[in-house]
Amino acid sequence: MNSLSLSERLSVILVEPRHPGNIGMVCRAMANFGVSDLRLVNPCPHLHPEAHKMAVFAADLLGRARIHESLADALADLEISVATTRRSGRLRGELLDVAQLPERFAALSATGRAGLVFGREDAGLTNAEVALCSHAATIPSTARQGSLNLAQAVLICLYETCRGEFEDGRAPEAGERAAQGELTALFAEMEAVLRRIAFLNPARPEAVMNPLRDILRRAGLSVAEAGLLRGLWSQLGWSIRDWRGPRKGEENS
Repeated sequence: MNSLSLSERLSVILVEPRHPGNIGMVCRAMANFGVSDLRLVNPCPHLHPEAHKMAVFAADLLGRARIHESLADALADLEISVATTRRSGRLRGELLDVAQLPERFAALSATGRAGLVFGREDAGLTNAEVALCSHAATIPSTARQGSLNLAQAVLICLYETCRGEFEDGRAPEAGERAAQGELTALFAEMEAVLRRIAFLNPARPEAVMNPLRDILRRAGLSVAEAGLLRGLWSQLGWSIRDWRGPRKGEENS
């Protein structure tokens, strides 16, 4: 049985936040729910006095924040990651209601970590960034005034997530789940092979890759299963290394 609560295994990831005050308010929201792992992707100056002012009693989280150059790097050790977005669309997959987050995080393995991912204040997350995450969720609101302040969004998501912590102390029995970095490596090998055999449209590879990612993420692959699939795709890549490619007219459209 894992002795750590969900809040202790939860990360908040901000992608390119542009206002130090917002980062400070996010720290305050995190402290309210016992979450201490803040990860920042290409942020504005997060140690700015305005950030400290707005963090109030949670200013220590600013100094402990981890800085990453890419979202993929920030997600690498996570089993489950949830992109928060207001926009829907075929390339964004199924959008969960934030109230469903506890049941999703209940699938974490005994030592697994999870993350909530938030985008830029003015533009949110790109389709490619949403695709890097294992799930996507939205906070239902009116169509006319649907956009929330960054810290407000973080606060709502943390409330919905942490109130469903493993209250009964149970842990999944399926074995250690593959971390985000392992899945990213698997997807890269898959894409390389599918490009080589012209199964992907070079102009829109995400039209195939995003559904494939969704399928494998829903499967909740264990470390061993992810390793098996990586070995399979690696062997496939090796077996077609001397293939000259599809004949003209056979490319996938």
